[in-house]
Amino acid sequence: MGLELYLDLVSQPCRAVYIFARKNNIPFEFKRVELLKGQHRTEEFKKVNMLMTVPALKDDSFTLAESIAILLYLAGKFKTADHWYPAELQKRARVDEYLSWQHTTIRAKGSEMFLHKVLMPIITGKPIPAEKLQSLTGELNVVLNQFEEKFLQDKPFIAGTEISLADLLALEEIMQPLGVGHDPFEGRPKLAAWRKRVEGALGQQLCQEAHQLLLNPSTLSADKFTPELLEGLKQKFLK
Repeated sequence: MGLELYLDLVSQPCRAVYIFARKNNIPFEFKRVELLKGQHRTEEFKKVNMLMTVPALKDDSFTLAESIAILLYLAGKFKTADHWYPAELQKRARVDEYLSWQHTTIRAKGSEMFLHKVLMPIITGKPIPAEKLQSLTGELNVVLNQFEEKFLQDKPFIAGTEISLADLLALEEIMQPLGVGHDPFEGRPKLAAWRKRVEGALGQQLCQEAHQLLLNPSTLSADKFTPELLEGLKQKFLK
């Protein structure tokens, strides 16, 4: 059967896995799981990942969940270039440091901005309140400042002079608000220059391909959501 990757490219960790596999010429079968249609909650998908999340990996009879675990598995199995997850102790520690930090900071705040801006108008029929948007923007700016000052500093990339898994995951998380019209790179020349370097190392065509769904407004229209998913989101966001 070979390697199968279960992905939805609206999801930032899915895009990271997709880009990494494509960039490193890793052969895989793309199994699209449409989150807005609830396909991650089917009995068929639960056989691959009982957590009902994407990305997910199936390598013959072996299955694996969680994007970082999947990326490290692919890097190890396919012996990708050292710069992705360096063997040198301190460079690897820099990558691990970012990977440990990102979940409750860059990912959480970028996702919150994305979800509120796309879901609140669908759920309530009204735009997101100005005060809520201001609050979300402020929280996102705090973690972006931390990213620039702590992790990026004056280096080309997070772990030094070459791209790593940390840069790939960071780019996809920071890109997420662009899908709802909020540009986190605006007014941040250091961050914008870093983005250009990361996309240059990955390849512009591959990045455009991976970001096509995210940056297409029709992807997130109300008619794309199943009634069951909308009801669940209402209970979560309007409680």
